[in-house]
Amino acid sequence: MILAAEILFRGPSIVEPPVVPDSGPPPVVSPAPPDLHLKSTLVVDGLGPITDVAAHPDSDLLYVVEKVGRILVVEGGTVREEPFLDISDRVNSSGNEQGLLSFELHPEFSENRRGFLFYTDLQGDSQLVEVRASSDPGRVDPGSFRLILEVPQVNGQYHQSGSIAFAPDGLMWVSIGDGGGIGDPDKNGQNPENIEATIIRVGVDGGVPYEIPSDNFFVDSGDGMAEIWAYGVRNPWRISIDSRQGLIIIPDVGQEGSEEINIVPINDRGHNFGWSITEGTLCYDRDNELEECDTEGITMPVFEYFHQGDGCAVIGGEVYWGEAIPELHGHYFYADFCLGWVRSFAVRGGIVDDHRDWQDDLGRLGNVTSFGTDRHGELLVTNLDGEVWRLDVASG
Repeated sequence: MILAAEILFRGPSIVEPPVVPDSGPPPVVSPAPPDLHLKSTLVVDGLGPITDVAAHPDSDLLYVVEKVGRILVVEGGTVREEPFLDISDRVNSSGNEQGLLSFELHPEFSENRRGFLFYTDLQGDSQLVEVRASSDPGRVDPGSFRLILEVPQVNGQYHQSGSIAFAPDGLMWVSIGDGGGIGDPDKNGQNPENIEATIIRVGVDGGVPYEIPSDNFFVDSGDGMAEIWAYGVRNPWRISIDSRQGLIIIPDVGQEGSEEINIVPINDRGHNFGWSITEGTLCYDRDNELEECDTEGITMPVFEYFHQGDGCAVIGGEVYWGEAIPELHGHYFYADFCLGWVRSFAVRGGIVDDHRDWQDDLGRLGNVTSFGTDRHGELLVTNLDGEVWRLDVASG
């Protein structure tokens, strides 16, 4: 077994971050028209519990991730008989938060056929692995598996997180949960010398097993792991990057009080999002003895909602820039796992407004697990019922 610490001690190389050309002024984000209505269109159903979905950039192929450890290929609503990948014999999916959790395509997938998995292995540890498609984009090359990172899990099945996103500079961001246990018993949230409870930022186009950008927050100080871009998160489920506005959006599933969404610029490193000093904007009081807490240096969420009848676990989504609904450009969609509603708000830099609840239009979409986009940028929603839905404009 290769532990994360052993990988780090081998010394991933420190490299200068890629230079990204200036993309110009930020796009205009307007309020959604009050008479705009959406509908949910079923793309595919009848599958096992789904945890993620990704789209081929040049075709209508969808890669639908089943929790049990398979990635199915869906085209035109039809599931191919042979899966893209089946690693169910090496995936532990027995726990609620275990299984094959994420699949993300490299930004240049059309040329290099590279994809990235995050899953729970048979010992219960988290694995970040690279694979490559064969010449047929609907099949994995079985000899292409490459371990990037392993995170030991000592507190059971919870809070592995494991969402993956790429920024415009080609660097990969990965969310890693606090490892579970009520109230962060191992104090990982405020310990940047541990890779748990963090957002890491690494390069996967060179180096073994990866490269570390020289402008990561702890590279020079040595007060934390060099991979870390931000810390103080509990279970950030489905981070996403809004490339057009240069933002990273980090929803974080709360313990017992609130669900939070953080939005910060991708070039603004070193944020401490507060867990387990805070849960959302409030002090976290595990033992009911806390009268106040020190919030100096903590980045507070831009938005939170509370558990009292409103939900229990935020599911992060995407900022919409698709072709079909320009009225919603710049609007971030998210959901709640327990109640199955879908909501959105407009994102203008670090400010959010124009909050919309789409439940009257969409109903409840089951135990929502993830969002994605098809190759046209249209929003997809997955759930544990084995369904993939697309959000469309309602006629009339």
